[in-house]
Amino acid sequence: MGYLVEMGELYLAGNYKREKLAFVRGSGTRLFTEDGEEYLDFTAGIAVCNLGHAHPALVEVLQRQGQRLWHTSNLYYTEPQAKLAKKLVDLTFAEKVFFANSGAEAIEAALKLARRLAFENYGPQKYKFIALENSFHGRTFGALSVTGQPKYWEGFQPLLEGVIFIPPNDLQALETAFSDEVCAMILEPIQGEGGIFPLTKEFLGKVKELCQKFKALLIFDEIQTGIGRTGKLFAYEHFGIEPDILCTSKALANGLPLSAMLAKSEVMQALKPGTHASTFGGNPIACAVALKVLEVVSEKSFLEEVALKGKVLKERLIYLDPEKKIIKEVRGEGLLIGIEFHKPSQPIYETLLKKKILVTQPKPNIIRLTPPLIVNYREFDYFLESLAQSLTGIK
Repeated sequence: MGYLVEMGELYLAGNYKREKLAFVRGSGTRLFTEDGEEYLDFTAGIAVCNLGHAHPALVEVLQRQGQRLWHTSNLYYTEPQAKLAKKLVDLTFAEKVFFANSGAEAIEAALKLARRLAFENYGPQKYKFIALENSFHGRTFGALSVTGQPKYWEGFQPLLEGVIFIPPNDLQALETAFSDEVCAMILEPIQGEGGIFPLTKEFLGKVKELCQKFKALLIFDEIQTGIGRTGKLFAYEHFGIEPDILCTSKALANGLPLSAMLAKSEVMQALKPGTHASTFGGNPIACAVALKVLEVVSEKSFLEEVALKGKVLKERLIYLDPEKKIIKEVRGEGLLIGIEFHKPSQPIYETLLKKKILVTQPKPNIIRLTPPLIVNYREFDYFLESLAQSLTGIK
């Protein structure tokens, strides 16, 4: 065990289940430990470093902005923040942007905005949220309250009142849940921490219809699916359905703390001075880097390549076990892929780790692949060869 691991175990809070690895450097799709060992990173910081580690263009922007301006507070405007807001508006359905630091903070802002708008237009009786079972929206109290996995609630209840949970893709439950008391429905178009479960176009179409009927807002949590991860800039584009509010973070600044809540002007107008704020939200350095991220990722050819890579990787994963004796299902879109096994995947995870390949396990029998979007086909070859070897002997 290295010095940094020992120091971390001594002084860091124990709320993470960490591997005994300490990384000191990254380059592209690779991470390097304090001992100089090289790992192939198929996590990208859990769908964060979409352009990989130490991307030269991002490093250049970071250094240049770091020499100009670090922070002013949101009492003033800054060039990077204004330009990034315009870029997000130009690329999406939105007309206004609110910046924060993390995905959970963007979700908190969306929940507050939904309640505030409903309060202004209809009064306090319109306050309920509809959320999905098996969802994950964050660990702050509001975000946790709309997260549909009870294991995350233990020891933190009572949570926010007025949340109705329904099974994903259940049309009957969806219709039953709606009423005039609902101010918003929140969902992930593809459930990430739930195990990479996509919602159907039919279900999302019905969600949009009911939100309009009952004058409720539709909130898309695109914290994990956004910024090119699915082969579109945002996953809502796959369904032809625009949300009223979109939350994004993770890959927005490729690892620097930054999140954004996007909405139409008529929705965002409910956030008047004093209703919500963030000290560090929209930090000039993070915004400058995010602007460069969007310039690269939003290119049509880049997104088409991500979609193609995802299609190839899924097809080759299915080919590893065409009779589905070990692999139950391969799911996902673009380079957000879940491999569900018939049995617990821990032995496979451990074998990949020994081969110096990093993946994540959102569920005990699921391995999630979120490599940097710049991953190449030779790296697919190595990963697939290693995965095939890890499946050998499993019955």
